[in-house]
Amino acid sequence: MDEGLQTQLEIYLSRLENLIQRGRRLVGVLANDPSDESAGSTVRLWQGECGIAIHELSGGSKAHWLSRAFSEAFLLRSYGGRAAEGAAPGEIVLRLISVLEQAVASLSKNSEGAIISASSQAPPPRRFDFVHNVELRPVLEQAYIDSRIALDEGRYDEALRTSSGIVEAIITDALEDKGRDALATANAPAGSIADWSFETRLAVAERAGMVRSGWARLPDAARRYRDHNENDAAGISERDARLAGQVLHVLMRDLNPGR
Repeated sequence: MDEGLQTQLEIYLSRLENLIQRGRRLVGVLANDPSDESAGSTVRLWQGECGIAIHELSGGSKAHWLSRAFSEAFLLRSYGGRAAEGAAPGEIVLRLISVLEQAVASLSKNSEGAIISASSQAPPPRRFDFVHNVELRPVLEQAYIDSRIALDEGRYDEALRTSSGIVEAIITDALEDKGRDALATANAPAGSIADWSFETRLAVAERAGMVRSGWARLPDAARRYRDHNENDAAGISERDARLAGQVLHVLMRDLNPGR
């Protein structure tokens, strides 16, 4: 196995192990109080992270066994064997942990065909082909990888700032491609796009129908990421960093519907 592939696999394995450990902690929390609203919010955030990882490892294919296993984890099996909606949150977490463990087992095997979408036979990811500025695409791709590594290593300030920077870059690219004149109907402010604040760019993009309202979940720390300094780093939570990454994926889907 070449060094580049080995590095990629190690990153995925670390990411999956982190998700598994967090999932096991959630099982304990839900066992103590299944109705805990804050726990429910944390579970949804964790499930979103799982979905992102599975989407990447399955190459975005809904027919891939990992994608199918992920979807089936949310179903309640009836006595007749038919699937119905509504499995309990704790049961869903346990099932998703099992799916993640299957992914780890597949990635850990050295036999041909066992390595899923991260294998050497898979094309390199091209997550930012929807970006109009061609020169910006490889920069964003590397920044995306850096943000995932920072998140897995617990460098939450760096992860949040990097994800937020990517968000601003892809939104700005989309606005500039749309054109200042075309944005006039979206109540765009005066001045050039480069002079608009981060939140203004997001709001105009939504009013112009380019993205939906998912960006509103962006935490305050992410909206003010340009103003961060070394003293702010310790105050960035894991939750905020992960939420910024999730919002990034939501906006990537909005700007690239065929993804």
